[in-house]
Formats: sequence, structure tokens, C-alpha cells
Amino acid sequence: MYLEPGEACALNTGFLATRVMDIEENGMKVAIVDTSASCHMVDVIEMPYRPSIIGAGMPDEYSYTYRLGGPTCLAGDIIGDYSFKEPLTEGDMLIFTDMAHYSMVKNNTFNGINLPDIVTLRKDGQFSVTRTFGYEDFKSRL
Repeated sequence: MYLEPGEACALNTGFLATRVMDIEENGMKVAIVDTSASCHMVDVIEMPYRPSIIGAGMPDEYSYTYRLGGPTCLAGDIIGDYSFKEPLTEGDMLIFTDMAHYSMVKNNTFNGINLPDIVTLRKDGQFSVTRTFGYEDFKSRL
């Protein structure tokens, strides 16, 4: 028997911050973000997992519904459909919740997409960057 204690320690922890890079129309509003389902949240593609976004709802729950897509060339780099109380604009930050489990161990650099920085929020409200990733990290994975 194998026990998986990792998820129990990391469930409902961790945030992934992303920014809206562009908004297009393709049968519905599509917001391209700088986070990739295929690189940063593989469970969205591999299993029925829909991460929550702070302040967002299910499609059509709020007035403005968008399909969130990632920046890779993969046609399936779709995070999902979310609604918002206000229209999204380029540069808006979206915060995904419950992203520490699996996201850290299954992420990849497909299409040259950078891994997200690991940042710690301290008790005093200050952030500290724990780890950044660059070209050498990409190269070492080849």
C-alpha cells in the first residue's frame, strides 16, 4: 500500500498569480493570460479540475464571461470559462487558488514558457521571492 501524504499537506494552499495579456473574440470573449494550463496547471487538462479564481464565478454567474487561454501554441491550452463582475482588461491580475499541490511537481517548460516564481507571503504582509527560474532551468530539463 502506498499513501500519498503530499496532497494532504498542500491541499487548499498556494496561489498562482497571472496577468491578462490580451482579449480576443472567438465565439465568446477569450482572455489570453501569462499562465499556461499545459505548463503550470496540468491537472486542468489531465483530469476534471477547475481551479478557483478569487472574485470569479462559474460561466454566466456574473455579467462578463471569458474563456481563459494560455500563451503556448497548444490548441488545448485552455484553463476554463469564468465570469467576472467587471469586464477584464489587459494587465488585470487574476489569482488562482489551491495551486500548491501537483502544480509544483507537474509543471513544465513546454514551448519555452517560464516556470512561475515561488514567492512567500510572510506574516507581516511582505513578500519574499524564494526561487526564480530562468533559461538554465529550461536547459537543464532538456
